[in-house]
Amino acid sequence: MAKTAISDVIVPSVFEKYVIERTATLSAFGASGIVESDPFFDALAAGGGNTVDMPFWQDVNPTRQILADNAPLTVNKITASKDIARIQMDANAWSVNDLAKVLSGDDPMGALVELVGDYWIRVDQGLIVSSLKGLFASATMAGNKLSIASESIAGQSSATRLNGATFVDATVKLGDRGDRLTAVAMHSGTEAALRKLDLIDFIPDSEGKAQIKTFQGRRVIVDDGLPVRNGTTDGQVYTSYLFGPGAFARGAAPLAGEPLMGGHGTEGVEWARAALDSDTNFINRRRFILHPRGVKFNSAAVAGTSPTNAELENAANWTRVFENKNVRIVAVDHNN
Repeated sequence: MAKTAISDVIVPSVFEKYVIERTATLSAFGASGIVESDPFFDALAAGGGNTVDMPFWQDVNPTRQILADNAPLTVNKITASKDIARIQMDANAWSVNDLAKVLSGDDPMGALVELVGDYWIRVDQGLIVSSLKGLFASATMAGNKLSIASESIAGQSSATRLNGATFVDATVKLGDRGDRLTAVAMHSGTEAALRKLDLIDFIPDSEGKAQIKTFQGRRVIVDDGLPVRNGTTDGQVYTSYLFGPGAFARGAAPLAGEPLMGGHGTEGVEWARAALDSDTNFINRRRFILHPRGVKFNSAAVAGTSPTNAELENAANWTRVFENKNVRIVAVDHNN
């Protein structure tokens, strides 16, 4: 009798591509243009090693020289530098027991396959938040940070809160490049405070879905994983982030598509059967880059093959290499 197997439902190469595309397009950071999928980074992620070097030429100083008699020109030079991205290697595994399908009357493995893309979206958003915490803990990013928060409730005022005026101050951190900032990520507490001031606008989505929130013309992303801490005296300090398009570059390497020797599926998508336990195990692996452009990852304090979220939050691992105004991220420490 013919029997439908998991291999009939999941085609590894097709499923892997589906998960990569879903993760890139459906996340709040991806939909807003903050994270930009880049074929160049796809190729870098497919290479060997744990890090990739991205050399670039530093800008030329625009100082004029005036021609004059008996005054030779001063010879200048162009200087090379490099950005460095860390390659991430993730995996997770799930198991479904046969009885779960029988007793629930549903298909838990089928549901799991649908949920894996959303799982990786949440993982990637956590990676972005951890990277933001780490790179803004680095002294090299001080020029991209606005700190206006009071450490006590008594000291709070409109000047310490995120509002129309202080938001303008944040955009000015990039000087004449401030108009490049097109999105802002904030805690739900900050978004609620701005809504009470009628500073959040709602525009219809082009596809007729949920309305898009904007603040001073910038798309709003609400994420409660963003930093919030207690003030040194009392009250709370929040951190919001402004972004330009492609502030983070993303690349994903398609893993080996050949069937695994002695296994089922491929390196990227594998499943296994524990017959005596009546369990079907599903494994999904990834090799990818999710990197803030212009801030190199030093790998100064990484113990394993890929940095953990805690290691991403370590300031020692980050150094700005682009000019401040060319790093498309600004952080604001503020009260609500």
